[in-house]
Amino acid sequence: MIKKEMIAMLLAGGQGSRLGILTERMAKPAVSFGGKYRIIDFPLSNCINSGVDTVGVLTQYRPLKLNTHIGIGIPWDLDRNIGGVTVLPPYEKNAGAEWYTGTANAIYQNLEYMESYHPDYVLILSGDHIYKMDYETMLDFHKSKGADVTIAVMPVPMEEAKRFGIMITDEDRRIVDFEEKPENPRSNLASMGIYIFSWEVLKDALLRGADEVALDFGKHVIPYCRENNRNLFAYQFEGYWKDVGTLTSYWEANMELIDIVPEFNLYEEYWKIYTQSETVPPQYFGNESSVERSIIGDGCEILGEVYNSVIGSDVKIGKGTVVDHSIIMNHTVIGENCNIEKAIIAEDVTVGNGVHMGEGAEAENDTAPEIYTGGLVTIGEQSVIPSGVSIGKNTMVFGNTTASDYPDRHLASGKTFIKGEGTV
Repeated sequence: MIKKEMIAMLLAGGQGSRLGILTERMAKPAVSFGGKYRIIDFPLSNCINSGVDTVGVLTQYRPLKLNTHIGIGIPWDLDRNIGGVTVLPPYEKNAGAEWYTGTANAIYQNLEYMESYHPDYVLILSGDHIYKMDYETMLDFHKSKGADVTIAVMPVPMEEAKRFGIMITDEDRRIVDFEEKPENPRSNLASMGIYIFSWEVLKDALLRGADEVALDFGKHVIPYCRENNRNLFAYQFEGYWKDVGTLTSYWEANMELIDIVPEFNLYEEYWKIYTQSETVPPQYFGNESSVERSIIGDGCEILGEVYNSVIGSDVKIGKGTVVDHSIIMNHTVIGENCNIEKAIIAEDVTVGNGVHMGEGAEAENDTAPEIYTGGLVTIGEQSVIPSGVSIGKNTMVFGNTTASDYPDRHLASGKTFIKGEGTV
């Protein structure tokens, strides 16, 4: 009989709609981060660094790039005969096909996978947060408290607490009450969406809630456990944790990596972040190039100037071009004499010569002001920006655009332009 003390179930099927056009063709956990990684690399690396060698990855929305990246788990030492990483999409059953309709519903639909390992504990993770955490330490806490459910929490500013599930605890960290996005929070201990369940407790809660519409941990499973007098405890995490769920938080998290003393350090030897690396040539810097306070990926050819930016692998930046406070993802080509300011440029984009991004005063985006904000320019995957155009702030462009698509060769601040298939 196969027996694992603790297995992990990693929820990676979300669209991440608040990242706008960046998730048009891929799930949020597959989005590039830090010039070298994808967002899912962080929880996967946490698992293997914590000794958790059995991980089910639950996928649903646009899974191709995510599945290709994970492969058989080689970079994370998760290519194992017993355990390892297993991609778990929705599948057709006798009663017909059913999509994952909620976080806990996705776990419920994979009861058979979990049962096959006879675990004592199940670790539930989200695939879209940036952090380093030793799950073994959290498990030790769970055991020491005799907990049925342990929820990782971290303090947040009181004015932000209404955005989270909030735990009210006693002096022993026992959870005495739970509030889902309260208007008037009584605590600032916010759930991180990381749970350890004793297996029988989780199984019981999932089976009892099987008929709930969009079965969810925060709305259904945790309240059920509390109402049935299960031992719920809060494990307080003190390190760096970032939900990169919006374009501004995604941009900020990347910019934090290039601080002189970064709060989140990618260079620590004792807690490495692993990823699927491409086979590309070495970096090349031309004799007129200049780079300051930036991350530059493998295979880049830098002939211009790069400041305060995160550049992915195999990116080409032409002579006379200045890139500042920007994120440029893999395989993008930027021509000569461009000025790129505070932009997020997705993978496989081609930018012509003499293009200016981030010009002029800010204006509210005309299509999705809650997404395209913060003065950013966002360019979608595989887009083409023709030579000689300028693009304002709080803008989004997607598609193979030509000069005729830009009135007076300019896209004003706050404008959205989509050519071909695409969403806001």
